[in-house]
Amino acid sequence: MSTGGVVEVNGVALGVESFGPEDRPPVLLAGGPTMLSWPDELCERLAAEGRRVVRYDLRDSGRSTTADPQAPGYTLRDLAADAAALAGALGGPVHLAGIGVGGMVAQVAALDRPDAFSALTLVGTRPVAPGPADPDLPDHDPAVMGRLFGRPLPDWSDRAAVVESAAVGAEILGDDPAVARALAGRIWDRTPGAAPPVRAANHLGTVFARLDCAPRWRERLPDLATPTLVVHGARNRFFPVGNAEALAREIPDARLLVLPDAATTLLPTSADLVAAAMLTR
Repeated sequence: MSTGGVVEVNGVALGVESFGPEDRPPVLLAGGPTMLSWPDELCERLAAEGRRVVRYDLRDSGRSTTADPQAPGYTLRDLAADAAALAGALGGPVHLAGIGVGGMVAQVAALDRPDAFSALTLVGTRPVAPGPADPDLPDHDPAVMGRLFGRPLPDWSDRAAVVESAAVGAEILGDDPAVARALAGRIWDRTPGAAPPVRAANHLGTVFARLDCAPRWRERLPDLATPTLVVHGARNRFFPVGNAEALAREIPDARLLVLPDAATTLLPTSADLVAAAMLTR
């Protein structure tokens, strides 16, 4: 069973959903950008193993405070501060996990507030902000990006069109179209009546293209003392696996788990394997 609601931190409301008893050690899952980036199956598995799991929506997504995704009045460090504040609200320190852009939030949060976190899991992410990659990091597959961004955007007022667009995008990225279709429907249903820019931010994470992510944090990773697990899909062509290898190499004593059948998303079928790895950190 899960329970949902909102938590007020740093002057904003963050949509949250909790699995497991409140007296268990907490695991905090930062959305990428919505909490639904984290499969129910993983949340339930971690809860069954004696954890209180709390997944949450980043600002401008899901049930969290939404102002203007096209002109965010906050920075990546503000999102990292939100994670630390949520950890405090849960009685911290907590195991913090971030997926995709949420993984960037998690890295900065752990570097800025190491006292707030007992462990760190980074899924499908990289050690630099959105935009051009460092020369030694593999960048997005150009053919995939051409297909992904060369197609027309859906009518954001049409649920069926948005869901089908998500399925087509998943096929391009190497993800499961059926899983993407179901997920897109759930994301849509959590933001009823939203304006097109809000829909785009929820489904595509477009706010990160406009977010101030300075200063760089990659050079600080060797100072990270938080036990870290890096999880990545071997078939990820958006952030190729070399990005995960760099994270695991530069964070002291980090463990790397490569999922051979995964691309950019966590598959429900990987829940047991990922949960087991997270519980070793």
